[in-house]
Amino acid sequence: MLPALTITPALAEAARVSTAWPFEEARKLVARLEKAPKAGPVIFETGYGPSGLPHIGTFGEVARTTMVRNAFRLLTDDAVPTRLICFSDDMDGMRKIPDNVPDRAFLEPYLQKPLTAVPDPWTNEFPSFGDHNNAMLRRFLDQFGFDYEFASATEYYRSGRFDDVLLRAVERYDAIMAVMLPTLGAERQATYSPFLPISPISGRVLYVPMKEVNPRDGTITFADEDGRDVTMPVTGGRTKLQWKPDFGMRWAALGVDFEMFGKDHQTNAPIYDRICEILGGQAPEHFVYELFLDQDGQKISKSKGNGLTIDEWLTYASPESLSLFMYQNPRSAKRLHFDVIPRNADDYLTFVEKYPVQDEKARLMNPAWHIHAGAPPKVEVPISFSMLMNLVSVSNAHEKSVLWGFIRRYAPDASPDKNPKLDELAGYAVQYFHAFVRPTKVYRAADDVEREALQALAAKLMELPKDASAEDVQAAVYDVGRAVPRYQDLKAKGATPEKPGVSSEWFGAIYQILLGQEKGPRFGSFAVLYGLAETRALIGKALAGEFLKA
Repeated sequence: MLPALTITPALAEAARVSTAWPFEEARKLVARLEKAPKAGPVIFETGYGPSGLPHIGTFGEVARTTMVRNAFRLLTDDAVPTRLICFSDDMDGMRKIPDNVPDRAFLEPYLQKPLTAVPDPWTNEFPSFGDHNNAMLRRFLDQFGFDYEFASATEYYRSGRFDDVLLRAVERYDAIMAVMLPTLGAERQATYSPFLPISPISGRVLYVPMKEVNPRDGTITFADEDGRDVTMPVTGGRTKLQWKPDFGMRWAALGVDFEMFGKDHQTNAPIYDRICEILGGQAPEHFVYELFLDQDGQKISKSKGNGLTIDEWLTYASPESLSLFMYQNPRSAKRLHFDVIPRNADDYLTFVEKYPVQDEKARLMNPAWHIHAGAPPKVEVPISFSMLMNLVSVSNAHEKSVLWGFIRRYAPDASPDKNPKLDELAGYAVQYFHAFVRPTKVYRAADDVEREALQALAAKLMELPKDASAEDVQAAVYDVGRAVPRYQDLKAKGATPEKPGVSSEWFGAIYQILLGQEKGPRFGSFAVLYGLAETRALIGKALAGEFLKA
């Protein structure tokens, strides 16, 4: 169900000039309707190829399209009906066996068969490979509360819902070929057909030339796998279209007004558009996004299973942080690896906390508006995700309940019941730290200068009152560093010979020796959260070499 939008005159006016990318795309749709009014709802579509388990890129298309849909709703005072169709190309032939199935040999006899005619290799719970992956997609989308309609290519082809447009494709076969043939090499031109018949003998999707195309009868003739000619209707799921013509056919059949796709489709967009127009449709508005890359800079792939899965992200951070990752810079290629999670977890909280005090223009530029359809929740999280992970590190916590002992000292009024988002964040921090941070920690010993400086820091912390603020502690850290020639920075802003600045080398030494990492939190805030006595003890353990032994 679509969430209700809060629309005020000031917000509507801000939307008309907002430079947030969903509004820029939505304004194209508004202009489209002004030029060619439409009787029915505006159709947003996303496509999914269930050749492998759905990955975060698939989720991203739905999340981003939903953001454009909500922007369009605001621009039109939510007076124009809309639909979001998530279309699965599950009638495609299985051209290769995915790397991440449990038994590749089991699937070999089903190569080239439609994905909904291939057995489920994972659980036998679903009728087919395609049905299994479709169910996983729907589970993911339902988990995020998207308003969408699921559509299966197999069901649409077999039920006859595409029949009218397929018969039109037979009638306009030559026009379609005129679009396709110039895009192909000479060898492929000799055998190409936009129609892919399903073999009556084997059930495989056949890539064969047409011997006859009969627009009067709506039939095609081709040589089946046994060499005999077969004449059959293009309707009723007996054939499907090649993927490029299929794009355009689907747009024409469903009346699609908006679809986004990855950069790898960009050069084919004019082909999709032209075929849509040949088949009587109006080409939709497009939005091309950059591709997601894995940790090695390679494009993520459903069949390879590289990159993060949705379940993996949600093990270590909130759904909202994933939505933020999708919102930010869609036209820039982004690494989709575990190390992007902490930044997005913290940035999401920052955006939500800023939202209540912003004016309408700033709110529409805030990702929180787009993530929550204009109604971000009130969230009180006084401690960042990154800080919680450092707390896990020094406390050796394996349960979030351990962290709450420290959290309550830092924020006495906080509790899991009053601050459920903070409680959730603490749980994520424990899991993320032990999975990804702890294995990479490398502590080092202090040299003589560092040892003396850390001893001075411990003594300085002892002089501070127990209720010292984070600012007091941070000032003490600077005072200690400023007294050490190695860490003095005379080029720092406002530095004087009497009061030099403090170089980042001092803080780097603290993080490497005490926390076993190159970077760390604002140390004053960390020490107050962890406790001044505990921080002094941490320094003592590091200087005694206890972390090196571990």
